[in-house]
Amino acid sequence: MEKNNETKRRVTSDRHNTKRNTKVVNNKAQNVTEAKPIVKTTRNRRTRNVEKKEKVEEFGFKRPKLRIIPLGGLHEIGKNITVFEYGDDMIAVDCGLSFPEDDMLGVDLVIPDITYILKNKEKFRGLVITHGHEDHIGGIPYFLKQLNTPIYATKLTVGLIKNKLEEHNLVNSTKLYSVNQGQTIRLGCFRIEFIRSCHSIPDSVMLSISTPVGTILHTGDFKIDYTPIDGKRMDLGRIAEIGNKGILALMSDSTNSERKGYTMSESSVGEVFDKLFMHCTKRIVVATFASNVHRVQQIVNSAVKYGRKIAICGRSMINMINTAIELGYIKCPDNLFIDIDMINNYTDNQLVIITTGSQGEAMSALTRMATGTHKKVKITQNDLVIISATPIPGNEKYVSKVIDDLMQIGAEVVYSALEDIHVSGHACQEEQKLILTLAKPKYFIP
Repeated sequence: MEKNNETKRRVTSDRHNTKRNTKVVNNKAQNVTEAKPIVKTTRNRRTRNVEKKEKVEEFGFKRPKLRIIPLGGLHEIGKNITVFEYGDDMIAVDCGLSFPEDDMLGVDLVIPDITYILKNKEKFRGLVITHGHEDHIGGIPYFLKQLNTPIYATKLTVGLIKNKLEEHNLVNSTKLYSVNQGQTIRLGCFRIEFIRSCHSIPDSVMLSISTPVGTILHTGDFKIDYTPIDGKRMDLGRIAEIGNKGILALMSDSTNSERKGYTMSESSVGEVFDKLFMHCTKRIVVATFASNVHRVQQIVNSAVKYGRKIAICGRSMINMINTAIELGYIKCPDNLFIDIDMINNYTDNQLVIITTGSQGEAMSALTRMATGTHKKVKITQNDLVIISATPIPGNEKYVSKVIDDLMQIGAEVVYSALEDIHVSGHACQEEQKLILTLAKPKYFIP
């Protein structure tokens, strides 16, 4: 009986274990069965993610392109302005003007068309100025009347811009920021470094414009002068340093690219002035660009050396000289300059008159002197007139007319064809080669 009972217990126990084992196995089977949809779901998610990535790559946002848009200054003399645009940021370098051509009857000045900037004014971050010549700052008041924007420039350039804004009653409403040579500013995505350059006006700069796609070197107007009047030489070392890091594009002054060799130093003009002043007993009238501060400084040096007083003719010349003296860019004795109304109190050999009109402009001081219509100065046979400039292309016949009128009066006239009384402020071929060699740009834009 005990054996039978024991056998029953074993059978019962085996059945129980079999059932329990069966449940475990079933549970495992069930778990595996339940896991199958999970595996499928994971694969589906992965597939969808891959598809999404492919769609993003196929239909995703493209990286913005850097746009360089010249609105003036190319294929012409003057009216310089260039727009740099990347994504939602835009800046402009310079804003100049030019003079009307023969067929532009009734036109006094030609300014850039900034319609593209006005259409994208929400992107515009500011104006950056390379130097203070008219063909680079003359259009600023007209720009500001359409779009008020901050302006960044070096100290003398800011002073000359301020003079223009005062004439248009725009000083109080304009933000003018003075930037030192070597300083860096940031406008939107653009990082702009002001590099010391050399031109016929102090405080000229090149611009290193760093963008998300590379660095642009904008030379502005330049020449390489190893003996500049103010002693401040171009920072060639910094240009080479940036070139070693990599420059995407070089935008270079190409005004004298057809001239071989090197441009003469500005200091060479001072030697010619000394020679003309040395034994001259006549009254000396010198016409030059109003913004050519270095040239005026050399006239001042010769006048002081030979004991002459200086009177100034022309509103733009008066404004420029006053600003340059105030900021310390022209150095002279306190009693050197006299009012134009006082010239009759001095003998001819005691006087120098600095005037505008070197380009033969119709209403300029020199042109009115030549035609006998100037109220304060009358040209006589006892005048030596020095035209310390060369005609801008298109102005040759106007300058020739002024020279003819002066000679008919009997005045002695000295101009660039007779003496080296003018040197260019722009680089010739060898200087441009040097900048190209230092910059090593991937692209070159003249």
